[in-house]
Amino acid sequence: MEKDSQIQIESLQIKNYKVFKNLNISRLPSFCIIVGANGTGKSTFFDIFGFLQECLISNVNNAVQRRGGFRELLSRHCDENDDVETKLQYRMPLNGKPRLVTYFLKIGRSAQNAKHKIIVKQERLAFKRGAYGSPYNFLDFTEGQGEAVTNEKDFDEPKKRLKKEQHKMESPDILAIKGIGQLEKFKAASAFRSLLENWHVSDFHINMARGSKESVGDFEHLSVSADNLQLVAKHIYENYPDVFEKMINRMKRCVPGIGGVTTMGSPDGRLLLGFQDGSFKDPFIDKFVSDGTLKIFAYLVLLYDPKPHKLLCVEEPENQLYPALLESLAEEFRHYSRRGGQVLVSTHSYDFLNAAKVNEVFWLEKENGQSRLTRASDDPQIVEYMKNGDKMGWLWREGFFKGATLK
Repeated sequence: MEKDSQIQIESLQIKNYKVFKNLNISRLPSFCIIVGANGTGKSTFFDIFGFLQECLISNVNNAVQRRGGFRELLSRHCDENDDVETKLQYRMPLNGKPRLVTYFLKIGRSAQNAKHKIIVKQERLAFKRGAYGSPYNFLDFTEGQGEAVTNEKDFDEPKKRLKKEQHKMESPDILAIKGIGQLEKFKAASAFRSLLENWHVSDFHINMARGSKESVGDFEHLSVSADNLQLVAKHIYENYPDVFEKMINRMKRCVPGIGGVTTMGSPDGRLLLGFQDGSFKDPFIDKFVSDGTLKIFAYLVLLYDPKPHKLLCVEEPENQLYPALLESLAEEFRHYSRRGGQVLVSTHSYDFLNAAKVNEVFWLEKENGQSRLTRASDDPQIVEYMKNGDKMGWLWREGFFKGATLK
């Protein structure tokens, strides 16, 4: 991914979503680390991205029901007639120029439906037509009906009249960008649709990544659970040998004793991974290597993807990993973000956090059932300590992240 093609999320506002009654994050960095005690909302924060993706791929009603229904989705003290709102701002190239685009989504119960079906109450996609003025709605829908501008290419020329088309979705619980975004002439909607579809919220299950697998499924990108690890590794090995070599070189530096990794075939035609130990002639198949070794390899397959995701979310990457490896892993995430893919990570590890810069860290704290997010760089004391050579993990351990003591 080239840096100039990056879509960078810059701010996020969430209202009435579980523990986030009113969450507002601005100046979101390309590599973002979120810490906090158990129950403060780290998993919920990541679920916001998964929720938006499911709303697109399926529909809003299904995404809500998968989370226990609308009542379970709403924040405490909300009325059942309240709505869940998301406002996301991201920067992307349009017509050769970087533009700040705003996507707004409001979902809630339908007042017209006796069963109170969950619908898209409002959906807007907006950006400034010129250098000044307020953002202009290039997509504007209410309850499944609305309009979209068809000649976005002319938006830099204020004298040219923008043309609009009226559209009606098949159902009011379907996002407009799902349909509109499939058409090439709606470039901003299409780009955001692609961004949503290709978000990757990692949930590795090492037991699913082990052993032989049927040679079917997605072979280009690692799945959320990493159950197609062998297929993707084989794809990179055969089609991107230079990338595979970089992965193995990093693997050798991360895991002492590893001499190489190869893809192998089992007698029944399935795929295996062979890990070469310098002390033995024959490689160990992935069924017998340690959890940490296999997980490091899975992360490298994800991070060295020849066509990386634009947004990567990873929860607690430290699980099953030796603490000494975590600072190197954090640098691999940062390198990925420099290539053009934004990375959000949650962690409980002081060692992982020690690799962080002050502008990369946020912490969650919870009060009266609601969570809020604090930026480490907004705390003058923390900034000063970091200037004097301290590390973020040590500062967290010593209680400098007010309200975010790890319990």
